[in-house]
Amino acid sequence: MFAAYAARIDRDQPLNGLELGERPAPGARPGWVTVNVKAASLNHHDLWSLRGVGLGEDKLPMILGCDAAGTDQDGNEVVLHSVIGQSGHGVGPDEPRSILTERYQGTFAEQVTVPAWNVLRKPAELSFEEAACLPTAWLTAYRMLFTNAGVRPGDSVLVQGAGGGVATAAIVLGKAAGLRVFATSRDEAKRKRAVELGAVEAYEPGARLPQRVDAVIETVGAATWSHSVKSLRPGGTLVISGATSGDRPAHAELTRIFFLELKVVGSTMGSKDELEDLLAFCAATGVRPVIDEVLPLDRAREGFEKLASGDLFGKIVLTV
Repeated sequence: MFAAYAARIDRDQPLNGLELGERPAPGARPGWVTVNVKAASLNHHDLWSLRGVGLGEDKLPMILGCDAAGTDQDGNEVVLHSVIGQSGHGVGPDEPRSILTERYQGTFAEQVTVPAWNVLRKPAELSFEEAACLPTAWLTAYRMLFTNAGVRPGDSVLVQGAGGGVATAAIVLGKAAGLRVFATSRDEAKRKRAVELGAVEAYEPGARLPQRVDAVIETVGAATWSHSVKSLRPGGTLVISGATSGDRPAHAELTRIFFLELKVVGSTMGSKDELEDLLAFCAATGVRPVIDEVLPLDRAREGFEKLASGDLFGKIVLTV
């Protein structure tokens, strides 16, 4: 079957390790389900995999991709939850949690096989392309906002780095949930787009906000960390799920954190139950993922190049 896969690890030039071509179709295994992939979306996780983060040389070649929507063997339309092993379902009780492609072949292919427990029904209201955007970036944003930040309608939130998958999702979900959302971006066009999607206002990174916020959604890391901490009200919560600009900020703002009793919460992906809730939320409210571009699988390299450059707003989806 045709697939996009990591053939080698290159920490400095990750796309050098990306290959497109034929790979073996997945074999049957007890308790697992083979899904015919209709659409799969790109994440920064795929670029990190090509750098060898979470993916060892001994696992190569590895088909990339951790998000997908498609049909199962009975023709049911389904979405995949891409966290494997957190509950023991399908892989045994002692296997540690991992994201698809860290241990098992991924979704950038005509077929993928996953534990039956990881397969969810796709709401009819969502297209395959829309549903394929939800299991990583959108689920991460959902958990950051509603589980780890604990915000409620009427609360205020700052979303750093508008344009990225998680940040874009946080703006749209926050608006739909009745939050007062502020955003930042270095790019004027992305700031304008953030406002169109529901942000009250969008600013250049580091700009003073009109008010201190209840929570900050942080995925940028070092470049925005100080601003994130300074933007919180006393007792506010900073939720971080990534550090695309690095994980060593020049100013950790420790004094401000303890003096104002701020909370810093790490967040990674989300649970199957949260993904079910997110799917239902989108189906019921009309909220839809922001898609930057849809490409056929044989043009996956173009999608990876765009993701690596940061020249996008929303998700890139590959179709089979």
